[in-house]
Amino acid sequence: MISMIAVVGKNRQIGNKNNLLWKLPKDMARFKALTTDKVVVMGSKTYQSIGRPLPNRHNIVLTKDKSFSASGCEIAYSLSEVLDRYENSKEEAFIIGGGEIYKLALPRVQKLYLTLIDDDPEADTFFPDYSEFKELVKKEEGGDNGFKYQYLELVRN
Repeated sequence: MISMIAVVGKNRQIGNKNNLLWKLPKDMARFKALTTDKVVVMGSKTYQSIGRPLPNRHNIVLTKDKSFSASGCEIAYSLSEVLDRYENSKEEAFIIGGGEIYKLALPRVQKLYLTLIDDDPEADTFFPDYSEFKELVKKEEGGDNGFKYQYLELVRN
């Protein structure tokens, strides 16, 4: 099963200058709980912004650069091959960014885990339109670091 997880602003903003837009400790704890012992798939820019493999996860880094290396990670050169591997699997693989990977993978994703922030910051990276998904769970979370947000779980219609 292929899922995506992201923190998204009012206009689907997710990043600016290769950085996340918000620091939300409660949301990071949720991310960790959902992805620990799972597969996480990310682009090389996302990997470089994190700076290391995420612990207790199978990290797959997508790149076109054949010389790219990331200790402790599986390097993949084809998103479709990675998606083929997990699309019909019982094992859940999480697409964790960045913007281009989200856009390319969305047509094959079954589930979205979104944190919707009540904020409209400047951004250069956006989450793709997900209107073909239906809401499964909506949980008001209150806030973190001065931001109000809610958790959404959505499945493909």
